[in-house]
Amino acid sequence: MRRHSLTGFLRRHKRIGLDTGVFIFQLEQNPKYIELVHSVFQWLEEPSSFGATSTVTMLELLVRPYRRSDIDTVNRCYALASTYPNLHWVDLTLPVADEAARLRGEFNLKTPDAIQAASILALQATGFISNDPVFRRLQNLDILILDDLLLP
Repeated sequence: MRRHSLTGFLRRHKRIGLDTGVFIFQLEQNPKYIELVHSVFQWLEEPSSFGATSTVTMLELLVRPYRRSDIDTVNRCYALASTYPNLHWVDLTLPVADEAARLRGEFNLKTPDAIQAASILALQATGFISNDPVFRRLQNLDILILDDLLLP
């Protein structure tokens, strides 16, 4: 794994956006990604860190547990969301919705992806960690795709 590439990415940016997959991999303790996402969440504990994500992330995290009536996992999602003091949640405001519409139109993103991107841009993030290559379409963000770190 290219953990040093992740460390360099985290050092290079003062504000970093986190896509939903980062949270899913952490919650599920996904063996393929756990070392990488654990590093991200350790970074979030550092006082100088600034991570951001849209409230759409919470929506996406909660669908499966609610569908299964798995209240323990719902509570784990909320615990994860509230544990990190340097994690900022961006609400879907009119300006964020406007920017999401622009990004959706310009880069042909799906609505949740456009909201995610607009949310982190609203907080002036310069980097974004995801596992969805669709975000490479965004030219004003440095995108880190987790799968790229797993390549030999």
